Amino acid sequence: PAPTRARSSQSHFGSSPLLDILSVAHPFHGKTWLSSSAAATPPPFRPTRRMSRKYLLIGNWKCNGSLSSSGSLAKDIAEGLGKMDTKNVEVFVAPTMMHLLPVLKQTEGSKLGVCSQNVSSQPCGAFTGEVSATQLKDAGISWTIIGHSERRQSDKIQSFESNKIVASKVKLALQEGLSVCVCIGETDAERKEGKTFAVLEEQIKAIKDSVSDWSRFSLAYEPLWAIGTGNTATSGQAQEVHAHIRSFMEKTVSAEVAKNLRICYGGSVKPKNSKELIGQGDIDGFLVGGASLKPDSYLAIIESMIS
Repeated sequence: PAPTRARSSQSHFGSSPLLDILSVAHPFHGKTWLSSSAAATPPPFRPTRRMSRKYLLIGNWKCNGSLSSSGSLAKDIAEGLGKMDTKNVEVFVAPTMMHLLPVLKQTEGSKLGVCSQNVSSQPCGAFTGEVSATQLKDAGISWTIIGHSERRQSDKIQSFESNKIVASKVKLALQEGLSVCVCIGETDAERKEGKTFAVLEEQIKAIKDSVSDWSRFSLAYEPLWAIGTGNTATSGQAQEVHAHIRSFMEKTVSAEVAKNLRICYGGSVKPKNSKELIGQGDIDGFLVGGASLKPDSYLAIIESMIS
């Protein structure tokens, strides 16, 4: 069908690099897609879920829980997960460093994986308070989150991890055989200024040359304005950004990497919005915060991904 001009050339996130945006109804499934006037044809038809990419779900428990409550929470989630068909989803929880090993023991033999919230940018050595990739691997931990916004930009804990530090963490973690989920995202001010795509591209450029094995690399788009605020990007906004990330990866790395890369969404994900979000073609899972601290809500999100 002939494209009809959208009301504005502004995307959900301000000025889009996809200039002169047009609204196009896709002939196969009637959705409205965004495309540039340079090629006023809809993107190729994509099924709701590409079987080449398995869903990824990580529950980030942050600095919450005790030995007792963490063990109980992991037990309840593992038991609920055991009753589900999880062949198309990988599910993890990320407790504090203090609770990694007890939770790992609690979930042994279950479908629930255990992920670290952080890893050092340095190898073993004189680095007080750090935990190296070597040590995580030795302890039986195979996954880690890297570059969470609360570590990139936090006045409270004064971490301020730069793109360079995040890149160093990615390089060491992959070298030691860990799988990584790297967080990227823009602030509210950057979003309002129309800088979302530029910020994400800069964050990706800083780390892509540090990736030695793309099969163990995933991204989590977490808009800072939606983390812990109760605000959530609409499914359309999230899809727009995820599609841009995948397109950027195709241009700067390869089509194969872009096709297989899992890009999760993180930002006040709850059972009430997870099903609509996961139905978007370029959203491959979630990085969940508060909703992962209650078995019922976390299991409900898992159920929405496999139903």
